[in-house]
Amino acid sequence: MEAGHSTQSALKKYKECIGLFTQKMPEFARKFNEFTEECFNEGTLSQKQKQLIALGISIHAQDEYCIIYHTKGCLDQGCSEQEILETVAVTAAFGGGAAMSQGVTLVQECIKELK
Repeated sequence: MEAGHSTQSALKKYKECIGLFTQKMPEFARKFNEFTEECFNEGTLSQKQKQLIALGISIHAQDEYCIIYHTKGCLDQGCSEQEILETVAVTAAFGGGAAMSQGVTLVQECIKELK
């Protein structure tokens, strides 16, 4: 994340941009939102577990906006810092140094700012 670019401002920017996209592509956005909401509904896996999975995938994909969004999702679902950091560790086992660098920087910044 760029210097001086807080997780809160990144979340705000994402929400603004998704709002603009939704205005321009309302039907697609509606269907996409319905799909993702269904994916994150409570099921056999809890919403907490689903957020941890999404965070790991986001780290592996090097998607900073999703890393921030799903770190917040983990915190909102009651994940402890230890659970989040174990997710970072498991992701680093698959994603190597690139995943580790996002986990030890951006994820920890998010925890600090959003907790």
